[in-house]
Amino acid sequence: MAKNKIINVQGREIALIGDKENDYISLTDMARYRDAERTNYIIQNWMRTRSAIEFCGLWEQLNNSDFKSIEFDAFKNESGSNSFALTPQKWIETTNAKGIISKSGRYGGTFAHRDIAFEFATWISAEFKFYFIKEFQRLKADENDRLKLEWNLQRTLAKVNYQIHTDAIKENLIPKELTKSQTSFVYANEADLLNVALFGTTAKQWRDTNPNADGNIRDMATIEQLVVLSNLESINAVLIHQGLEQTERLMQLNKIAITQMKSLINNRNINNLK
Repeated sequence: MAKNKIINVQGREIALIGDKENDYISLTDMARYRDAERTNYIIQNWMRTRSAIEFCGLWEQLNNSDFKSIEFDAFKNESGSNSFALTPQKWIETTNAKGIISKSGRYGGTFAHRDIAFEFATWISAEFKFYFIKEFQRLKADENDRLKLEWNLQRTLAKVNYQIHTDAIKENLIPKELTKSQTSFVYANEADLLNVALFGTTAKQWRDTNPNADGNIRDMATIEQLVVLSNLESINAVLIHQGLEQTERLMQLNKIAITQMKSLINNRNINNLK
């Protein structure tokens, strides 16, 4: 899970953890809207209701292949009765639920996937849910703006390195007597060298496979691919200066692309941009 993010709802700070696709929101912080001193009681009081049990169970059945349905059915049958009580910890341990989690430490408490948190907000009050969703949407809009900025910066970096790359081609691979059309062919040929090393296909092959795409193969690239592409352009420029043949450069660049992609996919800093 990523580090905590904070939204402010009617003067109350509510923590979020997770990533772009799976935000987990603090039910503990949300419960302070009802009773700042008894947040655990508020959450348990909600979880004992049949509607909460059914909603959480449905979420788990749709999103968690390890969810224990038999144990869930037992809770559902008991829910709503005066004697029924359920804590988040008991729900997690008994059913192997993943939609609700408990964290310890300074920023600990009970967190729930945003789908479940929205349901909890409904139970708290319509007014609270309205402001809560409004602030959550504002946070997501800000994150998307930052993501676009980072993505554009990476594209700019790729373009700068592309100039270095083409300069190396011009100085080392393009004889003076070549025509402009022949020069363009060499540039395109070298660009496809990088495409094959990173994407496993040429630009034309990609267009043939994706005739309805809004852009070219590089326009559709992920942040990780753009970072690696930027690195490959710089490395290829060095290899060209070293006089390596294109076939040998392709093999080296492909190995580098595989290594760097594996590293970036597991890089928390890159994942935090998503």
